[in-house]
Amino acid sequence: MVTQKLYFCIALFATFISTKCLAQQPSIFLADPTIFKDKGKFYLYGTGSPNGFPVYESEDLNTWTPAKGSAGGLALTKGEAYGSEGFWAPQVFFYKGLYYMVYTANEQIAIATSHSPAGPFKQDSIHAISSRGKQIDPFIFFDNGKVFLYHVKLEHGNRIFVTEMNPDLSDIIPGTEKELISGTQDWENTARSDWPVTEGPTVIKHKKTYFLIYSANDFRNKDYAVGYATATSPTGPWVKAKNSPVISRHLIGQNGTGHGDVFYYKKGNMYYVFHTHRSEDKVSPRATAMVKLRFVNATSLVADPASFRWLQSK
Repeated sequence: MVTQKLYFCIALFATFISTKCLAQQPSIFLADPTIFKDKGKFYLYGTGSPNGFPVYESEDLNTWTPAKGSAGGLALTKGEAYGSEGFWAPQVFFYKGLYYMVYTANEQIAIATSHSPAGPFKQDSIHAISSRGKQIDPFIFFDNGKVFLYHVKLEHGNRIFVTEMNPDLSDIIPGTEKELISGTQDWENTARSDWPVTEGPTVIKHKKTYFLIYSANDFRNKDYAVGYATATSPTGPWVKAKNSPVISRHLIGQNGTGHGDVFYYKKGNMYYVFHTHRSEDKVSPRATAMVKLRFVNATSLVADPASFRWLQSK
């Protein structure tokens, strides 16, 4: 009798999980996503078009629609700012009266501005910022009057760097570039590749500790996952967390979990929006999802697997 009850419970639980998963099939397919909150509304951007950056909006995170005011559903359109291809990994923020989008195109980094979070984001002078070689995945962080540009250089692997920027965001400050993170741990390079990948940096500060959240492995690898490192300064030195990865296929149950950004909901609840592989056997188009993050103490970060869900559109 005990065995029969056990099998019944297992079957019931499996049915519940299956039903729940079917009800939560992904319907937004943006890679490298970011969510920006403005005046009570959430805006979602990401890699998903050869012509620029799609943008969705939502008031509750449950249902997303193409943002009103965007041009054909794009917050930034090719031809109105730097880039002819490879529109990847945007970040949007408000600074000194304007909305800024920092992004990748043609494996370089550029910054465009707008008077609305829905766009259009444009450049008066179409150009990329100064660089030394190919660089992608920008993230701008403000701290104690300084502006830091975290990014990934494509040299001997995908490596995470930081450089300071001019206060007006016009360009980088020469001589301030510094390497921070590369793929040296087993979980960061499960394929044992000669080109280890660490990318998609996001930096936040909690109390006196800086957290550098990043992804590792090639994005096509099912082991693409998210870990973090901590420091007492925005430029490091960074110490990789012992509990990394905090988001992975083993914890979430989906392949290719990575490259996203932190955002906050009501009462300061912290979430990470990211992408997963489309299915068990297909990588693209990558499906957009979110999961709740929390601090367990001043220097440790964990994700809540039970909070995982894909983002839905009408």
